Amino acid sequence: MAAERPPIPQQDRMPMAAMAGIIATVTVFAVAQGLTYPLLSFILERQGTASGLIGLSAAMTPTGFIVSAPFIPALSRQVGAARLAILCSMLAALTLAAIALIQDVWVWMPLRFLLGVFANPLYVISETWLLSLTPAERRGRILGLYSSIVSAGFAIGPLSLGLVGTGAWPPFLIGIAAFLACGLIVLAVVRRLPQMPHQGEAISVGGFFKMAPLLLFAVFTAAAFEQILLSLFAVYGAALGSAEERIASLITCFITGNAALQVVLGRAAERFGSRRTLLFCVLAYLIGCLLLPAVFDTWLIWPLIFLWGGVSFGIYTIALIQLGERFTGSALITGNAAFAFVWGIGGIAGSPATGLAMQLIGHQGLPLSLGLLSGVLAGLLMTARRRT
Repeated sequence: MAAERPPIPQQDRMPMAAMAGIIATVTVFAVAQGLTYPLLSFILERQGTASGLIGLSAAMTPTGFIVSAPFIPALSRQVGAARLAILCSMLAALTLAAIALIQDVWVWMPLRFLLGVFANPLYVISETWLLSLTPAERRGRILGLYSSIVSAGFAIGPLSLGLVGTGAWPPFLIGIAAFLACGLIVLAVVRRLPQMPHQGEAISVGGFFKMAPLLLFAVFTAAAFEQILLSLFAVYGAALGSAEERIASLITCFITGNAALQVVLGRAAERFGSRRTLLFCVLAYLIGCLLLPAVFDTWLIWPLIFLWGGVSFGIYTIALIQLGERFTGSALITGNAAFAFVWGIGGIAGSPATGLAMQLIGHQGLPLSLGLLSGVLAGLLMTARRRT
């Protein structure tokens, strides 16, 4: 008779349940946010709102990320991380209900700003919990899985609009229910969650910029790339005479690559090291910029855009892995808050700068702008590697 396998210690089982709860929480939140962006844009467009005003309204949410980020570490210490996450999910649900009740672009400006303020702590706290729980030898695959599932959550949000439409209350009710579900999931796993890491000297978000400037520039690059491609790729494709259906399909392919390749890149970080994998992602991103004009009208655009989606968000995934490798204690949650701060800046700054470049030099300003950004990051990474 085979020997009976000894029971798994309780402390080894608990992190898996906690990690599953954390990933589920952020995924549901991502569904709600992925639904909110296109839903509100569709409604404003039906109301005849100017495109510039629609863009300004959409920018309020990442502005809320930027403004709230420096306060998250101190709030998590004072209120408690789990309490803050539950409170923010409830406040986000109430804010979305207010947006549904008062459909006016000027009222939506502060409400969408508050939506960013309430969403941000949940991401920062959840990623800090995940980094605290994940064993070093499995950090790559777990964070890759986390990134893939969250990306899929963002994609599910817009797809749900195809089922319930964009009119009346049904789409808003999905978003409100998703926000409330986040708080319920945190409440269900709260006893399994670790304490927020506050060991060591408290560091401000500004202070973290001095500690890891290259890591933060990588996050800025990933955010700018995603926002630029999602907002201006249709303009680029239209300038080349591509049909709207083809452009929409290419954007879907980009999002699919984004979600599908993060686990692969996470495993690569475990095997080859996070520094090499980050440099690979940046160089692949740069090569894509150089190839885009030549392959746009050929079948090669499909594998290119799929890989582009994977490596562009992979820059953020690998940066998150490096954050867990390099920092512990209070620096870890501050680093996550700094990531959120820089992501918001990249999301706001990238599209206007690239749009101006396209206005000045034509539609090829898009790959040129992206190529310049990735080229600078690649150069800085190689310089840092030589110094190391």
